[in-house]
Amino acid sequence: MSAGRGEKGIPMTVSGRLRASLIAVALIAATLTGAAPAQASPAAQYTNPLVSQRADAHIVKHTDGYYYFTATVPEYDRIVLRRATTLQGLTTAPETVIWRKHASGVMGAHIWAPEIHFIDGKWYVYFAAGASADVWAIRMYVLEGTGANPLTATWAEKGQIRTAWETFALDASTFVTNGVRYLVWAQAEPGIDTNSNLYIARMGNPWTITGTPTRIAVPTLAWERRGGVEVNEGPAVIQRNGRVFLTYSASATDANYCLGMLTAPAGANLLSAASWTKTPEPVFVSNATTGQYGPGHNSFTTSEDGQSDVLVYHDRNYAAISGDPLRDPNRRTRVQKLYWNADGTPDFGIPVPDGATPVRLRSVNFPDRFVRHWEYRARIEAQVKPLADSQFRLVPGLAGNGSVSLESTNFPGYYLRHSAFEGWVRRDDGTAAFRADASFTRRAGLTGGAGTVSFESVNYPGRYLRHYDNAIFLQAVSTATDRADATFVLE
Repeated sequence: MSAGRGEKGIPMTVSGRLRASLIAVALIAATLTGAAPAQASPAAQYTNPLVSQRADAHIVKHTDGYYYFTATVPEYDRIVLRRATTLQGLTTAPETVIWRKHASGVMGAHIWAPEIHFIDGKWYVYFAAGASADVWAIRMYVLEGTGANPLTATWAEKGQIRTAWETFALDASTFVTNGVRYLVWAQAEPGIDTNSNLYIARMGNPWTITGTPTRIAVPTLAWERRGGVEVNEGPAVIQRNGRVFLTYSASATDANYCLGMLTAPAGANLLSAASWTKTPEPVFVSNATTGQYGPGHNSFTTSEDGQSDVLVYHDRNYAAISGDPLRDPNRRTRVQKLYWNADGTPDFGIPVPDGATPVRLRSVNFPDRFVRHWEYRARIEAQVKPLADSQFRLVPGLAGNGSVSLESTNFPGYYLRHSAFEGWVRRDDGTAAFRADASFTRRAGLTGGAGTVSFESVNYPGRYLRHYDNAIFLQAVSTATDRADATFVLE
């Protein structure tokens, strides 16, 4: 395929006419069936880190229009809450202390990993705590809050969640499937030489389990045992596409920390260990290229418009830690959009760089395809693997003057640019020519569709990024097909 196709666009060959006809049919079908809007999942863009020095973050979006946030504080001595009407608003939202550790006895040390849930008209906070006489006598406890706003609610201690053994236990979380409420948590089991395994049980009420717990995961894989710690902990559940996905954290809490995942059919007996399948490789790991290390202890929430799932987690922006990583205060709460594969499973991608979170550019006339780079050439493709090849940060244009540039997520410092009118992802070489080639004026989508966008060249006005035979070019547009090729949805 030649680099230049002339000022007036691509010749209408026989194959081109066939392609145009297919595009027209696809556009008509999408319009009649609503297929394209149904697939749309708008961009959920935030700025990371969301909250500094807050680990094990849990964020819930409540029916009152507020997000509620709680997390472990570095001093391990209190439980805090924030609320805001947007996720980004949590960054500057005032923080309220709703409970402090006991001066002595149980719940007197290591106040860890709080989670907030609204159950049957009341608020509940699940957390782990040690004792003043033995800080490692970690057990699970519950607070109950009465009042519409948990920041001003009246809180009462409901006591310890009793399990089968009086052993190290933490990271309680709760969810409902098919009308049944479950508790999942991490615990050390006598006779098993690990730091903690994962368990599930039914709940009789929000502070009591009932029946016999089931062990559903043990850290047996190499990536679950790094750093001299054999850990499955921090379970979190998201339910989609007829399945229950349970993520968990594994290995030492330094750069080795990562997320694994268990999956069960929603209609299965969740109290049977055989119902759960462990993904053999971690689903979310440190990434030196983006500068993010030790991602873990996640939760899930949804975007403000309710159309996107959002992954909440903590990490650090450095790998080397002097001493005990649990004493390092700089784990930060971060958020990024969670994507879904064609088979209905989640695709976590990579921990994105600090700053603005990335988007994907979905073709408006081929709605299963996204702009990606492959060996640095830009193209559109379906079911992109790895996901990060199709993620770009919209940043202030390198050429200035209100333009935008598209920075690669997994190659920070590389930008989508045109070279001989072809689209490439290249490293910024600092020249004025590169800055101009990598800068675009963001326009409303040329097809006129709501929420669509097109990118017009700064140094070649009238030419737009568009796809042809799946490759990205910079071309003048004149026909309906051209305009569709140059129109994208940000997801």
